[in-house]
Amino acid sequence: MAGNSQRRGAMRKPGSKKGAVVGSGGQRRRALEGKGPTPKAENRPGHAANRRANSTAKRSAKTQDKGSNELVAGRNPVVELLRANAPATGLYVALGIEPDDRVAESVRLAADRGISVLEVSRPELDRLTAGAMHQGLALQVPPFEYAHPDELLDAAASTGEPPLIVALDGVTDPRNLGAVVRSAAAFGANGVLLPQRRSAGMTAVAWRTSAGTAAKLPVAVAVNLTRQLRAFAEQGLMIVGLDADGTMDFDDLDLATSPLVIVVGSEGRGLTRLVREACDATVSIPMSAGVESLNASVAAGVVLAEVARRRRAAGRV
Repeated sequence: MAGNSQRRGAMRKPGSKKGAVVGSGGQRRRALEGKGPTPKAENRPGHAANRRANSTAKRSAKTQDKGSNELVAGRNPVVELLRANAPATGLYVALGIEPDDRVAESVRLAADRGISVLEVSRPELDRLTAGAMHQGLALQVPPFEYAHPDELLDAAASTGEPPLIVALDGVTDPRNLGAVVRSAAAFGANGVLLPQRRSAGMTAVAWRTSAGTAAKLPVAVAVNLTRQLRAFAEQGLMIVGLDADGTMDFDDLDLATSPLVIVVGSEGRGLTRLVREACDATVSIPMSAGVESLNASVAAGVVLAEVARRRRAAGRV
């Protein structure tokens, strides 16, 4: 009979309480205890959603601007980029231009590196560069790859000198960014730090203004600038912000010879409140009466030059 074929102990008497059946010993219930809710897909190692989330995080740490390749226009910027071995995918030369040493060197360097050299009409180059002053020459560069903030300290460690980093707080003009990168490279800084939001990125305009130095100096992106500045402080760096109402005068910048982060705010609002609170000191630059403030990149250059001077005088550079 069917009733006799059933496994003994697998039946529950009518009216009995719900629970483990005879023969299980309660093992089934205990096996389910303590596992908790199922994690979200993006939090489960090995899951496709988890891999996508990790890939997105890595990309955001490396790149801030997403999009197509950009054209850096102008003879000086192009030849500087090629001399610096900056990444490039194509060199555009306008037909019928009057060549000079910069054009000849650009073509030679591009050919040596296997970069395509394309001759186009001047109207076509005007269109490609959106009317920029290209002087018959433009270089196509891929989207900029940003460093991780820790890489700035790695760059400093390789020199054996006290770290010097420039951080920008709310600088949204790519020309200012490019100029700061150029000054940072000129005065021995180890890199430039940008916030992920509300900041200019290394676009073609910034590349042009940096005159190719962005290929030599790491530019990093911090997800949260204030948090990263505090992390640098925990590693022994002094955080000094530039502020018109600074707690310290420029002439008293004895911290110049210490491991240092110089924070530059935007022209309009200066340093944001949280960034100012993360600074160990704020420094003002003395100026003649009647002048409100310096351009952000000019202010950065002035302070970086003073830091370099003091370090030379201290025999540390």
